[in-house]
Amino acid sequence: MGRNNQLIIAGGLSFLAALLHIGCIFGGPDWYLFFGAGERMATLSAEGSPYPTFVTLGIASVLIGWGLYALSGAGVIFKLPLLKTCLVLITTVYLLRGFAGLAGPFITSAPVIHQNSISFWIVSSLVCCIFGTFYLLGTIKLWRQ
Repeated sequence: MGRNNQLIIAGGLSFLAALLHIGCIFGGPDWYLFFGAGERMATLSAEGSPYPTFVTLGIASVLIGWGLYALSGAGVIFKLPLLKTCLVLITTVYLLRGFAGLAGPFITSAPVIHQNSISFWIVSSLVCCIFGTFYLLGTIKLWRQ
């Protein structure tokens, strides 16, 4: 089995995203605002509500799990259960979030979408598309082995 650099990079990107989410917990309201979590999350954080912490830890946990699956697919760590299926699902989530975020703000007036700026949607969606592309390329390589 050859080295799967795409999945190693994908895992590293997911771990980085998890670390940035955890940074928001310690960085407080300014970090939540900077990274686009919205005014509500920043306000709740400023008020000392545990809600932003729990939500952010949940997201970070998922991202860590996704990073572990990428490293497993790359052969860096032991083989995790349902490896190929999970990598396909992770790839799908990243790419769907990326493409939906690029289109959503322009095709809907839903308040949940427009609580964030167009800049947030474009930047975060491009990031998700990049992450998803690494997962896609690495998963294709793994599937062919």
